[in-house]
This record gives sequence, C-alpha cells and structure tokens, in this order.
Amino acid sequence: MLPSSVKKALHEGAFIPAHPLALSRDKKLDEKSQRALTRYYIDSGVGGLAVGVHTTQFEIRDPRFGLYERVLKLAMEEIRNGGVPDSFIKVAGICGPVEQAVKEAQFSKAAGYDLGLLSMGGLVSLSEEELLERSKKVAEIIPVFGFYLQPAVGGRVLSFDFWRAFAELPNVYAVKLAPFDRYLTSEVVRAVCHSKRRDEIALYTGNDDNIVNDLLTTYQFKVGDSERQKKIVGGLLGHWSVWTKRAVELFKEIKQWQLHDAIPQRMLTLAQEVTDANGAFFDARNQFRGSIAGINQVLARQGLMKGRWCLLDKEELSPNQMEEIDRVYAAYPHLHDDDFVKENLTKWLAQ
Repeated sequence: MLPSSVKKALHEGAFIPAHPLALSRDKKLDEKSQRALTRYYIDSGVGGLAVGVHTTQFEIRDPRFGLYERVLKLAMEEIRNGGVPDSFIKVAGICGPVEQAVKEAQFSKAAGYDLGLLSMGGLVSLSEEELLERSKKVAEIIPVFGFYLQPAVGGRVLSFDFWRAFAELPNVYAVKLAPFDRYLTSEVVRAVCHSKRRDEIALYTGNDDNIVNDLLTTYQFKVGDSERQKKIVGGLLGHWSVWTKRAVELFKEIKQWQLHDAIPQRMLTLAQEVTDANGAFFDARNQFRGSIAGINQVLARQGLMKGRWCLLDKEELSPNQMEEIDRVYAAYPHLHDDDFVKENLTKWLAQ
C-alpha cells in the first residue's frame, strides 16, 4: 500500500532524479562520493529519488559487481538522515526476468522504498501477456511505477493494448514515459485515458529530450462520449541528476505555468535550451552511447565524483562529446548550479 502522503505528492507532480553511480578508477564503489550525491540531491530540494535505474547502471546487478543491494541501502541511509518530509518519493529500479524482478521487489520493499520502477527492457523473448503477468507479480509485492524505456538503450516498443491493460493492474500508481518518441508518448497517455484506473495513474516524463514541453502539455482524447484530459505532472529523469538545484527551481516555475492557458514564449526557449544541453550530456548524435559517461563527466567536473568511470569499459564518452559538454556549459550558464555545489561540496563529502 502506498503511503497517503507519498501518493498525494506523486499525483501533484514531483521532481525525481535518477541517481548515478560513483566509482573509483578500479571500478569499486566510491561510497564517500555516492553518499555526497544523495546529499546533493536532498539539499537541492528534490521531491524523491530513483535508485538502481538506468542512470545507476543496470550492471550493478551483475554478480561480478554485486552492488544492487548495497547502493540501494546507501541511498536509503542518506534519505533517512536527510530530514526529508514523509512525502519524499523513494523509487527502486526493478528489472530482469520474473524471478529476478520479484526478488528485487522484495528487497526494495523491505529496504523502505515506496515504489518499484519496473523496466520492460531486455525481455525480448517475453510476449506482452507475459510482461503483464510479470508486472502483476511485482505489483503484489510493491506499488509499481511503470517504465517505457526507449529502444536505443535496451527498451522495446509496446502496444496501446499493453499500456491500457497495464494501467488496469491494481497497485500500479504511475508510468514513466521515456520512449523518446512523440507518437509512442501520446499513445501511452491515450491508453491510460482509456483505462478505468486513469485517475489512479500519475504520468511522469522520462523523455529527457522533451522535458519542458512534456510538462506543459495537456493531452486530450475522446473516450466514448466523453473528453478525457491528462497531464504529465512530474519527471523521473537522468537529466535531472546534473545541474539539479537549478533544475528544481525551473521545475517549480514550470509547475506554476501548468495552471495557465497561456504559456510565455520564454518557456519554449527554455525547452530548446534544456534539450540542447541534454543532447550533449546524453550523446544524442551517437545514439546515446555516451549517456551515462556524459552525466558522470558533468558531476566529476563539479567535484561530486572523482571521475566518469563506469562498470563497463565500453561506457565512455563518444568522440567530440566532451567538446559538446563544454559548449553547452558555456552557452547556458543560467542552467547550471556550479556555485551551489562549490558552496556545499565539503559538507556533502564529510563522513
């Protein structure tokens, strides 16, 4: 059962970063930096955290590294010590075949997480019916946050009927829309609008390439004789794991404009700027191959990580990606939070 304060915050719309993984040069967990990251997000004013997700690196589950439980526990320790409100949304990433997903759900629930972000990625052998049965089993253990992961990083295209049936599952409370595709995003919103549980499902953008526009759009569809409207109320984003303090401030401003019919031109300009910055961080021109390394590079540049190292050697910056990151840093100084990090870094890194 989802706590009432968390459910309220989820439906009002929260700012939820996807938590990265801090490593040493020899691929070991850098616990000091990992804790500092969590403290950074809490002090930035986020409404929740998602841990064990794509940005945290799916490989933390690999027996070679065995970091899944340890990383989730560290984040939970800092959340409990951070003085966050009861409404703070704690999301644990859940993926893999049924047996693995069930095990991760059980651990996450016991560790104190509110919801499981359930990825459908990497399960090409399963039919949509089998994916729904898997989702049902996870939802029997922990409230579920659905996750439409883009195909370029391991996701798959799922049908309108799948998402409508998924929204009907008891104990599903939200869906993260991250196909990086306007058509597929609209289809999921339409599917939820056709569900009997449409008012129980909160929609969150995971489209890091379209954050501001997603948050400013009201979707409307004909369902029978009625017009159904649905908003994407918040975000659960890897992009929000960097420049977080400033992004929280901008999110609060965007939330205010969700209540108005007229949206100022400057918000559309902001949308373009954020997307341009994301293109550099996520390595869009190279099919997102450098996305995790790009996020880590920004955090290392600020001192929140010691380096951009990832568990897999192939996870590196693409050629010219560093130059692109430098370009957006210079182009959009109003989007970064370097001064905030500089003022607080010593405190966050303290044991």
